[in-house]
Amino acid sequence: MLKVNRKVEYGLVALKHMHSKPRGDLTSVREICETYGTPFDPVAHVLRILNSQGVVKSEQGAHGGYRLASDLREIDFARFVEMIEGQLAFCDCVREGHLGCSLQGSCNIVQPMNMLNRKLLTFLRSIKLVELLEQPAPWAEAREQVAIVASAGQ
Repeated sequence: MLKVNRKVEYGLVALKHMHSKPRGDLTSVREICETYGTPFDPVAHVLRILNSQGVVKSEQGAHGGYRLASDLREIDFARFVEMIEGQLAFCDCVREGHLGCSLQGSCNIVQPMNMLNRKLLTFLRSIKLVELLEQPAPWAEAREQVAIVASAGQ
């Protein structure tokens, strides 16, 4: 089934973390990894990709790190995934430059798959990163409710 891969997830984790901080604050890869329990190398790799795409900007040095460089209201989810993974295609027969599959020439679902791919891409392009990243974590809401109940009992 359709699934977001780990690199895309790590990219979202990193951007959500940076988005929650005051504008311009630096964030280190180690900070992200220690906060969310993510592995260092894949997170660092994704941030290098996002840096090369202009989404974040890296600053070198002892107190270096990354800061947001793009307006996340301007980047859609499909474009974000393509930055990290390359062309989005939900099956090989719709991927540009792909030679096809073993059923090429006799397949009866090429057109339906093309239509599905176009519709899914249209949907994913309608979702801006900021919409995803400003959603509270479900555990954060539960934690907030517990704090309200605890403070009411005091």
